[in-house]
Amino acid sequence: MEKFVEIEYLDLEKSEKYEEIIEKVLKECFTTENLENSKLYISIILTNPENIKKINNQYRNINNETDVLSFPIFEKNEIDIAKKLDYPEALGDIIISIEKVKQQAIEYEHSFERELAYMVVHGFYHLLGEDHIKEEDKIIMREKEEKVLEKLKIVREK
Repeated sequence: MEKFVEIEYLDLEKSEKYEEIIEKVLKECFTTENLENSKLYISIILTNPENIKKINNQYRNINNETDVLSFPIFEKNEIDIAKKLDYPEALGDIIISIEKVKQQAIEYEHSFERELAYMVVHGFYHLLGEDHIKEEDKIIMREKEEKVLEKLKIVREK
């Protein structure tokens, strides 16, 4: 597998801990979805609540802070074609608010690693065209997310 993720920081201090979690999770995502031999990669931007709110407002016309945003390059029906590209190509961008990850880990009573891993896998599946607007789509997406997290033994704490 070639480089499958680029991690950038927007008004946030660099962290090896964040990068280790992200790389581990995305490696499993790529393997699970048979993308490990592709030249696709993902751009992840880690930021703060203020920046993610601006981005959410600018691109989605929603003037609220959120936890994760995903901006896919390909439509769902184009992923199989994208897998076969012989040059590096971004699958899309995932933007994560680290502060929101910390807050939600406390709120949902699980580890920071579990919450960040979930944000990454959630964003990844959005880049593959999955969604959770309709209940039947939400069930499919959640099953895929949990499958990846279970393989990594990053499960909800009881």
